[in-house]
Amino acid sequence: MPRRTVLFLVLCVCVAVACVPLGFWQLSRLSQRRARNSQVSGRLAEPVAEVTQLAPDSTSRLRRAHAVGTPDFEHELVLAARSYEGSPGVHLLTPVRITGRDTAFLVNRGWVYAPDGVRVDLAKWREQGTSFTGYVELLPTMRDRRAGGAPPDSSRILRRLDYAAVARALPYPVSRLYLVATVPDSSMPASNRVARLPPPALDEGPYLGYAIQWFSFAIIAVVGGAAVARRRTAEREVVRLPSANGRSTRW
Repeated sequence: MPRRTVLFLVLCVCVAVACVPLGFWQLSRLSQRRARNSQVSGRLAEPVAEVTQLAPDSTSRLRRAHAVGTPDFEHELVLAARSYEGSPGVHLLTPVRITGRDTAFLVNRGWVYAPDGVRVDLAKWREQGTSFTGYVELLPTMRDRRAGGAPPDSSRILRRLDYAAVARALPYPVSRLYLVATVPDSSMPASNRVARLPPPALDEGPYLGYAIQWFSFAIIAVVGGAAVARRRTAEREVVRLPSANGRSTRW
């Protein structure tokens, strides 16, 4: 077998060897997603709890909860650069003061349109209701606090959620738990409502498709490489047939 053909086969085998582990990696991610979906489904199926009754740690994540209190619109925060159905906008983060508690709970009331993805007329989107229902999440803590902080032009605009940045922006203690509201405020006209965020997605993602692609690449590399090598070898075969002058002929 010619040297070039051997090198080509080695390359095909290397491609297959690289693709197979990537396929199994995607399958492992699919397994992780399914386990997460099972956990999310289980927590969302639990009865709605008062947010004040939940532990401020990861065990409360994705629990359905209810918060009743006074929204502090004067200290409302904006989570910038949030898209919704392809449009730029922001999320409204409203502190809710609960009677008898010094610690406030942040409520992500949802999305509103902002052309630049930063600035919005907050007064236009104040709601009349004092109760919010949704699911609970945990405010992350960034290692680099400035990465989650506010731009210099406004201490009420956040680039990303960060517990330290939120705590600095509010004049009172705030819980690490925050509520993502999913039930709209029916007291307001539909055109003036904040777009509530959907519940966590329970799809399996693209991992199975990616796994099939990587395994397909491996099969193509092996089968295709073998077919090309066989054809090249066949083309180089010399068939010697007796000719009229007694010499062999190459076909």
